[in-house]
Amino acid sequence: MLRLLLIRIVLAILTLFAVSVLIFTATEVLPGDVASAVLGQGATPDSLKVFRAELGLDRPAYVRYFEWFTGAIQGDFGKALTNKRDILKSITPRFENTMFLAGFAAVIAVPLSVGLGILAAINEGKWIDKLVNIVSLAAISVPEFFIAYLLILFFAVKLAWFPSLATVFYDMPFTTRLYVAALPAVTLTMLVAAHMMRMTRSSVLSIMSQPYIEMAFLKGLSRSRVIIHHALPNAAAPIIAVIALNLAYLIVGVVVIEVVFVYPGIGQFMVDGVSKRDLPVVQACGLVFAAAFIILNTVADVLSILVNPRLRKPSMGK
Repeated sequence: MLRLLLIRIVLAILTLFAVSVLIFTATEVLPGDVASAVLGQGATPDSLKVFRAELGLDRPAYVRYFEWFTGAIQGDFGKALTNKRDILKSITPRFENTMFLAGFAAVIAVPLSVGLGILAAINEGKWIDKLVNIVSLAAISVPEFFIAYLLILFFAVKLAWFPSLATVFYDMPFTTRLYVAALPAVTLTMLVAAHMMRMTRSSVLSIMSQPYIEMAFLKGLSRSRVIIHHALPNAAAPIIAVIALNLAYLIVGVVVIEVVFVYPGIGQFMVDGVSKRDLPVVQACGLVFAAAFIILNTVADVLSILVNPRLRKPSMGK
């Protein structure tokens, strides 16, 4: 188990390194630069050259990459090029807001999706199963920004139950924060719950043809008891994996939702950095997103191994 854990950690570190190279390269090839964005269209070539030198943009890309990556792994993302503020201090409260929104959505989505997936598996082929499948397919097919605008239209504009802008701040009471972030949390829930529900249903039904399941039915156990006590524990590994992937999406995929609701999270911070061509801000946000995604996937691998002892042993054909 320790060996498998070390392998997963090493692979996660290598993946993060590879992703950091891609992030730095992708931001380097973006059209325009921060010097042109800050100085404006009236800047002369000489002033642009001097300003780029002050920002260190005249140095080779590989030198700037290694300085950036070595600083990032030590918790130093540098300073924003536009306002000279420390990026870590700027990104920390926004990351906390994003984690709050993702956690809010996860608390709703995970038990709802797993419960509906089990309910659909118990009632396979019945109207409940068909209804859950139709609703999940509809939720998957609709873009997240469209769902967000529909929720704003009905619940914020017409019914006036919730605010259309999810503006939160540090001293806001917890209940008020929940109320303000309700619409973006529901939007995220509708996106990820459908995937988790369908995977839960598929994983449980894939176990139903196993001999020990048939033996349980021969003993006279009900379908619900067989699924909950026999099929579900053995289907836990893929369910945990898809839950971890969707939790990672809750963190990484909030960019569009934060922009729609003007939510002060890390996604909104990255969009602002892109619009201003502030490369260190964009690179820092991208690296934080990648690290969160990789960590959650690594945790999913470890949990899958813990709940399924067969994954700890090599296969018989090896």
